[in-house]
Amino acid sequence: MLNKLSAALRELVQPGERVFCAVSGGADSVALLFGMYLLREKFQFDLSAAHFNHHLRGEESDRDAEFVQEFCRGYGIPLVLGQAQVLPGKKGLEAAAREARYAFLRSLPGKVATAHTADDNAETVLMHLIRGTGLKGLGGIAPVNGSVIRPMLSVTRQEVEAFLQEYHLPHREDSSNASDDFLRNRLRHHVMPLLQMENPGVSLAISAAALRLRQDEEYLQSQLEKELPPVSVLAQMPPALQSRYLEHFLKQNGVPEPEQVHISAARELLYSDKPSARMDFPGGVVIARDYDRLTVLGNPPAPEEAAIPVPGVTELPQWGIRVTCDEKPNGGFGVNVRGSLTVRSRKAGDEIRLPGGTKSIKKLMIDRKISAPERNRIPILADDNGVLWAGQFGGNLARLAEKPTHYILIETL
Repeated sequence: MLNKLSAALRELVQPGERVFCAVSGGADSVALLFGMYLLREKFQFDLSAAHFNHHLRGEESDRDAEFVQEFCRGYGIPLVLGQAQVLPGKKGLEAAAREARYAFLRSLPGKVATAHTADDNAETVLMHLIRGTGLKGLGGIAPVNGSVIRPMLSVTRQEVEAFLQEYHLPHREDSSNASDDFLRNRLRHHVMPLLQMENPGVSLAISAAALRLRQDEEYLQSQLEKELPPVSVLAQMPPALQSRYLEHFLKQNGVPEPEQVHISAARELLYSDKPSARMDFPGGVVIARDYDRLTVLGNPPAPEEAAIPVPGVTELPQWGIRVTCDEKPNGGFGVNVRGSLTVRSRKAGDEIRLPGGTKSIKKLMIDRKISAPERNRIPILADDNGVLWAGQFGGNLARLAEKPTHYILIETL
């Protein structure tokens, strides 16, 4: 296991970087933390651990936190603790717990390593396949997602267990892992053993295939132009590119998670005999064909406002950006942050100073001929003193500081 972990870290971590290892106390995360502890000097990174208590299992959750604290204390590994009382959301308890955990991890000032294994990746691919997916879903777990890295995707659960035995490492067992209430557990307990009877290396085989499919998806996405092509051009495109253009168009215009049924509906507009055909989509979005182009009718709702940790790294797929806030230079612009930092849609009175002078955001949008449905979906980064940065326009020159408290880097997802 250590050789595989070493090969992955060589690609994922740079000397001098700070890396937080996410530790639940379970077998996989303990193996990752100890493996990184053994390799930290070889690769010259600054190792810390991070544990998030979801409070889902009462005293058992608290004992997990105590175990992680004791383990880290024994090896002198700095530990950051986070917690929240997680309640089921629209997508269920498991998804709500995951969102809370990743919000905590992405707020940490450095890279975050999670202990996803080849077995986890294989289970994820099967889950997506069962629920229905495209190439992106078949790509499984991303090796890198913003500040999150997964250096154990080529390591099997069997190799983890052997590593723990070799170094006599204790770990905690999550009682919920024994339950068949969750789809992942049912696959782990009943489906994967059958597949392993046919091929003992099935987890590695599926994980390797997922990586190849992820690379294919990245290439296809790279072939898309920024602007949506005319209907006549879209209609002649290969389905692989056509569906990706339509999915991106729907996301931009208020359909946050387009399913295949929505993409198929948008495709019907391309081939409609009516040059002014229209169709309803979730969220009150109406897509219409205006002869040789697709347009949006009405005013789709803006994405939800998001709080930005200071410092921290936050990915906002709903806004299409990643925001990194550091106390040291990071390639972004320097400002003095006043109060809370958020990404939101425009508000009355918002203004920004650009090289041509100070104007209201509303006036700039009108000048740029940005359509009304698009305006509320342009991200605005602001603190208690107003706008710091606006999508399509850039940073507010009036807020740049000679001696900044923070540096903000904004990247497109």
